Amino acid sequence: MARTIRVAGLILAGGRGERLGGTIKSELVVGGLRLLERVALPLADCSPLLVAHGRLDPAQLRLPAHFRPVPDLPGDYAGPLAGLAAAVSHLALLAEPPELLVCAAVDAPFLPTGYVDWLIAGLGPHDAAIAGYGGQPYPTNSIWRLGRVAQLPAEVLAGTAPRSLKSLAARLDSALLDWPRTAAGDPFANINTPEELAEMQRRAGTSGGVRED
Repeated sequence: MARTIRVAGLILAGGRGERLGGTIKSELVVGGLRLLERVALPLADCSPLLVAHGRLDPAQLRLPAHFRPVPDLPGDYAGPLAGLAAAVSHLALLAEPPELLVCAAVDAPFLPTGYVDWLIAGLGPHDAAIAGYGGQPYPTNSIWRLGRVAQLPAEVLAGTAPRSLKSLAARLDSALLDWPRTAAGDPFANINTPEELAEMQRRAGTSGGVRED
């Protein structure tokens, strides 16, 4: 069924991967695809598709032409909250801003099919909804009503914004959406260590590491 609501997508890709030896996370390969490309798949029908690159040079991410890079706003905010604020600021400049923004962590390679529609359905009347599995929330995999976070960029610039997506969600009417337990395992599991990378590669039935080309 075609959507009647405008939805933008945001890949949070500013992680420097310190525990992975300083590797740019989006360049890691799981299942034969860079994480950036793999995570973009369930967001394919979101428009626009933004990539929050934090303090990284966007050229390092080798973005496809239809991806729009968004840098952090000035100030001392960093991480996913800064990425969301940058995206909200960017979307506010559009002639027809979308109503919803779906976020995805670049280091979560197993986002489920139907991820965006599942979030939209679970959002209901709430301001935001956070994906979870087994009761564990993953705020970087989430959906936000743009109108309810419209002041976030100004708050970041003023230094009065929350410091995390979890804190931002806590001050809004937000819901935790728990993905059903299945044999496939946690679809929101992410990669922070070499051991987690190896496990994700085993899970995808592949091997390898940082893309060489």
